[in-house]
Amino acid sequence: MNNIKVKDTLDRPLRDLRISVIDRCNFRCQYCMPAEIFNESFKFLPREELLSYEEIERVSRIFARLGVEKLRITGGEPLLRKNLPALIKNLTAIEGINDIGLTTNGVLLNRYAKELKEAGLHRVNVSLDSMEDELFKEINGRNVGTGPVIEGMFAARDAGLGVKVNMVVKKGLNESQILPMARFCKNEGFQLRYIEFMDVGNTNGWQMDNVVTKKEIINLLETEFELEPTDPDYFGEVAKRYRYKGTDTQVGFITSVTESFCGSCTRARISANGSIYTCLFNGNGHDIKALLRSDMTDEELTSQIASIWNHRKDRYSDERAEGKNNNQEKIEMSYIGG
Repeated sequence: MNNIKVKDTLDRPLRDLRISVIDRCNFRCQYCMPAEIFNESFKFLPREELLSYEEIERVSRIFARLGVEKLRITGGEPLLRKNLPALIKNLTAIEGINDIGLTTNGVLLNRYAKELKEAGLHRVNVSLDSMEDELFKEINGRNVGTGPVIEGMFAARDAGLGVKVNMVVKKGLNESQILPMARFCKNEGFQLRYIEFMDVGNTNGWQMDNVVTKKEIINLLETEFELEPTDPDYFGEVAKRYRYKGTDTQVGFITSVTESFCGSCTRARISANGSIYTCLFNGNGHDIKALLRSDMTDEELTSQIASIWNHRKDRYSDERAEGKNNNQEKIEMSYIGG
């Protein structure tokens, strides 16, 4: 089958695919899976509703034919999915895929980092929203201190994986940790990425008043550090990156609220329940699981997915910035992985 490079209605190519392999998580973070909503009575997806590894490999191969070069494995917490290194190993063999990453809360990395690296994983993005134990316990809703996450970060680095640290900053919750996180990550040589609190999903109580902006974070960092901007590495790079002057260590900002990057978005997502989403903020998915489990050929499936991308016109963050009314239903981050 010949490769097809697809573009959407705004001339954006398809380059990145994020795959949520599980909806379950061992944390209950307030901005993703708040405990009062996702409590013990909440019904997670039964196993048969998740895509099998064979189905994930098949659809990833088709996306590669359409131009995808980078895969990101997400959740929930993806390391809760059994035998994940086996999936990573098979995905690395797909022609055209040259980068595979994993987003994780890091608690299980100490156990799996070496095996993941040996399977072909390139890098991990580890979520850590505070250096202060008690505050971190409050944020993750599971009384887990920072120790296991930091141990996982070190284990990943020791295994040879690239490590980036993601910090979601929410006003009134953890803005006091902006400088402590910067000090720790700079000293250890980890790239820290500050993420503006986003209106993903319908359960995290998002309000604009809760957003700590990139500008506010930079102003605070510059009371202690000298920063200089760096150029993007590639079209569609999400983080706006800066370098600590006199070092090779960088800090990044993901600014989908105050400085949207819809115009260069090259990402598609597959949710834990097997639907394709063309925007993090658009809850209208396309059921790929049903197609995978039908008698549809790879050629027919490729045509279907290409059509989905060709008709894509999402620009939610741009429209929010323009003051347009966006009351559309959104998919929960626990299903789509951010």
